[in-house]
Amino acid sequence: MSIATRLSTAADAGITRIGQIAFLPAAGEWRHRLCHVEDAADAENTGSLECHDGPAAARDLSTWAEDGHYRFTKGELSLKRGWLMRLRSPEELLNALDGFYPAAVSLWLAEKEGRLEIQHLRAKLNRQTGMYRFARDLSDAGAQKLVREVCGPGNCCVKKILWQLDESTPLEDSPATRYDGVVGDDVPRSTAIPLLCREACNHFVAEARKAAKEEKRATA
Repeated sequence: MSIATRLSTAADAGITRIGQIAFLPAAGEWRHRLCHVEDAADAENTGSLECHDGPAAARDLSTWAEDGHYRFTKGELSLKRGWLMRLRSPEELLNALDGFYPAAVSLWLAEKEGRLEIQHLRAKLNRQTGMYRFARDLSDAGAQKLVREVCGPGNCCVKKILWQLDESTPLEDSPATRYDGVVGDDVPRSTAIPLLCREACNHFVAEARKAAKEEKRATA
């Protein structure tokens, strides 16, 4: 069964949420409909939302936040409101969600099947070259601190962290590491697709470089 078919089947069976996106009931020719979670209550009043037929607009809608700033990661808690996306097929649904949250559905299915590969932080940082090679020097304490300062919904990221510092060193307990990748406390977890972070993002690596250089200056 294809990823698109499995996703559509899950939506038909009761999945209602992924990130800041709500799944709406089918309507006429539109097998799947999506909108921002904060617009779900008014979604049937289509005159109040900008309608997009097909998945093509997903990438543009997810690139810029409501205030106009560039969303450096698609997991940022800043998805703009005011739109309704209408989709005719499972393939269109998958394409739309890949535009909003790249690979999120595939990662979710892979984790469910126990085949999701995780890259821990040290392995990620040790691969860095050029100007980012300094990130390798970040201390364990500095890395733990950076997780608290960069990750989790308190820092505008809505992905569940799956990685550790290394194979034998877990991340310290914090709101960032406890977060489960589902937006909203009132959402039944069985009806949501969590957003998963299988390796530190490029933004984290860039911040790790800065933090490592600050540590070096402090001990010089």
